[in-house]
Amino acid sequence: MRNIVLGFFRIFVGALFIFSGLIKANDPLGFGYKLQEYFEVFHMNFLSGMATGIAILLCTLEIVLGALLLLGFWSKKVAWGLLLLIIFFTLLTFISAAFKVVTSCGCFGDAIPLTPWQSFTKDLVLLVLILVIFLNKHHIQPLFNKEATQRNIAIAVTLVSLGFGLYTYNVLPIIDFLPYKVGAHIPSLMVIPPGEKPDEFEIMYHLKNKKTKEEKDMSDKAYLQTEIWKDNNWEIIGEPAKRLVKKGFEPKIKDLNITDASGTDYTKELIENPYYNLIFVAHDLHTTNEADIGKLNALALNATQQFNIRTVLLTSNSAQDAQAFIKKNNLFSEVFFADAVPLKSMVRANPGVLLMKNGVVINKWHYHNVPTFDQLSRKYFDK
Repeated sequence: MRNIVLGFFRIFVGALFIFSGLIKANDPLGFGYKLQEYFEVFHMNFLSGMATGIAILLCTLEIVLGALLLLGFWSKKVAWGLLLLIIFFTLLTFISAAFKVVTSCGCFGDAIPLTPWQSFTKDLVLLVLILVIFLNKHHIQPLFNKEATQRNIAIAVTLVSLGFGLYTYNVLPIIDFLPYKVGAHIPSLMVIPPGEKPDEFEIMYHLKNKKTKEEKDMSDKAYLQTEIWKDNNWEIIGEPAKRLVKKGFEPKIKDLNITDASGTDYTKELIENPYYNLIFVAHDLHTTNEADIGKLNALALNATQQFNIRTVLLTSNSAQDAQAFIKKNNLFSEVFFADAVPLKSMVRANPGVLLMKNGVVINKWHYHNVPTFDQLSRKYFDK
């Protein structure tokens, strides 16, 4: 019975670690953004520049530990590694949940969003299972007994795991779990469908009686129904607070607002363009790859001159920084501005490219593998 329970726990924990590592390694840049949030919370901003590298290494570690647990190799070391890792993650998710410092832990990337309390509960369960594995680590038998075989398999698993993370970082996620994935109709993801209700809020007032000095909180509905506002002895103290009463439907895209340098809203015009249009996304002009910006600039020039394709650059930088960037790189594309968060979700690259038509993401590319103008013409523009 002990061997059966231990075997089940090993399979469950090992598979979950591999799954978690693969999901995050599929989008290491996104996991890196999440790590930057943690670094900011814990005042470790000096690590922010290494966030993506750390993310790839953590994903590799998760996959390798999960695989070694399933294979039964070096059970003592693997059990120690799993225990230390899950203790660290449990403490981290508890702090996130208790102090509300990070709203989503990123444990399974954007594939399975978990709240901090859900993440903490998951880690508690894993902690119990790993403790059982740790206490029974001497009973774990390896699938292969030869040391050379174990070493070669471990090296192969490590290289494949590391290579997968590096590949997706330098191309794009194999599976895109974000709302701006290929085939998505952006305008429909920005609105609440008919029949669905938005979040329901109420306004809370803090009242104080001038005579009795009594204080109490009251909702806006109760404030009107009781007609307490007619009593001059009661006065509102401070600013009214907005409180969520009932969670409603939340659009997948709720924070996209595209403007020009003067603040004029161009979101609808750009997103719902009925013709092919190229959107270059560079959320941070200070760190973007300028050599590839030059290639995109040439692509924009050819596309506009030969097919009248509208090309725009979206960035979160200031208008002043953008103007300097335009001048330095002789930028041909129009420049518009949006918050960095949706831009990072649009494409995991800086710069990245979206080909859109009538609100639909036709295709998207990392700056490493943007098609040539001739390839785009043959596949899209000539048709």
